[in-house]
Amino acid sequence: MTDRENRSEVRAGRKRPHAMNMNLNYLSMLAARLKHVRPRHLAYLRMALGRAVFWGGAIVVGLLAVAFARLSDTTSSFFHAIHERMPLLPLLITPLFGAICVLVTRRYFPAAAGSGIPQTLAEMRRGEEGWSPLLSLRIAAGKICVGAVAVGSGFSLGREGPTVQVGASIMAAVHDHLPKSLGIRRHHLLVAGGAAGIAAAFNTPLAGVLFAIEEMSRSVESRMSGLVITAIVLAGVVSKVFMGGGHYFGHVLIEGDGRVLVASIALATLSTGLAGGLFARMLILAATRWTGHMADYRTQHPVSFAALCGLLVAVIGVVSGGITFGSGYEQTLQVLHGNAELPWYFGPAKFVATVTAYLSGLPGGVFAPSLSIGAGIGNTLSDLLGTPATQSMLIALCMTGFLAAVTQAPITSFVIVMEMVDGYSLVIGLMATALLAAAISKFLSPPLYHALSQNEYNKARESERQVGAEAKAAT
Repeated sequence: MTDRENRSEVRAGRKRPHAMNMNLNYLSMLAARLKHVRPRHLAYLRMALGRAVFWGGAIVVGLLAVAFARLSDTTSSFFHAIHERMPLLPLLITPLFGAICVLVTRRYFPAAAGSGIPQTLAEMRRGEEGWSPLLSLRIAAGKICVGAVAVGSGFSLGREGPTVQVGASIMAAVHDHLPKSLGIRRHHLLVAGGAAGIAAAFNTPLAGVLFAIEEMSRSVESRMSGLVITAIVLAGVVSKVFMGGGHYFGHVLIEGDGRVLVASIALATLSTGLAGGLFARMLILAATRWTGHMADYRTQHPVSFAALCGLLVAVIGVVSGGITFGSGYEQTLQVLHGNAELPWYFGPAKFVATVTAYLSGLPGGVFAPSLSIGAGIGNTLSDLLGTPATQSMLIALCMTGFLAAVTQAPITSFVIVMEMVDGYSLVIGLMATALLAAAISKFLSPPLYHALSQNEYNKARESERQVGAEAKAAT
């Protein structure tokens, strides 16, 4: 057959040359490979997008923690400026805004009341049960806005505990947008969000990790640990960018020899262990088993009750010269650095003001006020002992002891204080005080946040059962 005839047969489709057969074989092999490669590439892409969403959520937690801090500081500064010009005006402002905040919270953000840590722990226990969520973007917004107004109205509340609920709410929303194929559990993201909130609020990344392990999780899985640490790092970086790289209370000079340290630990342990245990027990009883006329009045008239609480907080603040208003950060900072002298009654007055503020049902936590109460106890003990040279050491020990006694999370407590005051030279003393104070507190009260979270869990289940019974009766 001639070449012309061969080419004509190829064009007519009756015969294919060897090169064309090779090309077709190559294309078929390439198509077969693409069938296997493409799903793998899509899986990698989904994983990358999922991680990007998670990282973005952690960065948002840090930004919101900074925004919450700035907003709370602004409203608090404005309130103190008003109090300096018109010392009696808080008697009107605090009750009025307390009532407004409770009204807004109950109507629009009912799950935003209180600290935020118990709600987060209760939500982590929810599983597949169908109650109204205790974590959402709407709740996070209410927690920040109403919480900042509450602190700016003079109530002795903090923003650090609420930031846990804010962080967990952000991560709960992130979970809804993660690819299911990643296999990341919602529980793990809530732990990561709450821990990132603590780390960003206090500017203490190590304390965030320990808070996740000791308070929120009680067990550590390798996958969850990676999520937690990643969220904490990203939120902490954002916090440091906007709030600076310094410590929460700056660098505190710690002085004192071994004998003085041992005596200070013993004194701080006993006093803060008993006071912190009593404080936690009062908050738990008020939330779970408080009975009587005032308890009934709080249930039936929550807005009026909040106004009465605000009036009591205002009276305590006015009588004490304004030192009990707000979270107590400024007073603690000044006394730690020896730049101010607090009266002996600061600790007890702050104690009563914080319990009263918590009873009101406002969004706000007790982390910062607890540190302030501990600082007041340490300041008073230092005055009684007449040891001004070791005042900062005793104050740092009492801050650790009171916080550990309240939360019964001793490791988190001593690391928080250690990172906040740059107290690495006092680490053994802080550890001993935290562990012993928490042990004493156990004789007076169960762990605060877990007792309150059980109450939140029971209320949520009861509310869901009532809704189900009403729907069943209607049908």
